[in-house]
Amino acid sequence: MVRILSQVGLLQGIPIPPEIAEQFEIIAIPSEGELEPGLTGDVLLTRPTLVPNLAHVLNRGPRWVHLIGTGIDDFPLELIGDDCVLTNSRGLSAMPIAEWVLACMLSFEKRMPGSFITEPPKHWNIPSPGFGTLFGGNLALLGLGGIGTAVAQRALPFGMQIRALRNTDAPSPVSGVELVRTIDELVADADHIVLVAPLTDATRRLFDDRVFSLMKPGVHLVNVARGPMIDDAALRRALDTGIVACASIDSTDPEPLPAGHWMYEHPGVRVSPHSSWNWPGAFPAMFDMFLENLRRHLTDEPLLSVVDPANGY
Repeated sequence: MVRILSQVGLLQGIPIPPEIAEQFEIIAIPSEGELEPGLTGDVLLTRPTLVPNLAHVLNRGPRWVHLIGTGIDDFPLELIGDDCVLTNSRGLSAMPIAEWVLACMLSFEKRMPGSFITEPPKHWNIPSPGFGTLFGGNLALLGLGGIGTAVAQRALPFGMQIRALRNTDAPSPVSGVELVRTIDELVADADHIVLVAPLTDATRRLFDDRVFSLMKPGVHLVNVARGPMIDDAALRRALDTGIVACASIDSTDPEPLPAGHWMYEHPGVRVSPHSSWNWPGAFPAMFDMFLENLRRHLTDEPLLSVVDPANGY
């Protein structure tokens, strides 16, 4: 019987595969303070944030830690020892986030919602300003993991030319996506630039004045990754000079943005409250990877979505 210490509840309402239902028990534990004396576990199910009593819980036996979430930049990776495996729910939000990205790109090209009318316009049949199109446009993806792959799969049928930059020499998982090796190559001639990479030392403040200067004027920037990947002051300058025509921002720095922040008022910025992941099946989907890995754990198979603490993803 595998004992799971859970800081995310008892999985009530989550469909458990019948073939593993009798092979484990879940014990809900707090996120602060010490555990009951003598309480130990084999697995820890927790959140990808700084949990106050994490170090204490890790001393109670878990050799596998699963994070219910994707981004782990707030998780104290230094607490995970060599004898512990860390996994996360990578890819759980790929579908809804990819749809959100396509919706942002389409609304930018079709001038929505500004193209809707509430009174007779000066000219019928001729929008002003005119509409753009995704067809033939250049899409640049920073990252080609689960979300980047889902975006590419949905953008290709629109006739877009897609290039991607990823931190691996592995071939593209999507036929028709050109891989490049530098950020300079990635942003050159792009019409839409989408950030879907993890936040690491290499990507933090990557989008600075130099990188913005390499873009052609009028580009659309979409961030569904992490806010600190963009130098906000540099973004503001790029918006004010016309390099960036529109920035669709779902992840900010900090979160939430404080009242009065310039992004709320800037005409070229569309801010959403880190909600691109949301869809009707979002909550059960959070546990899909954990349940698959639990099945693998019980049958001594290799776990999926293993995080390398040294790389930060």
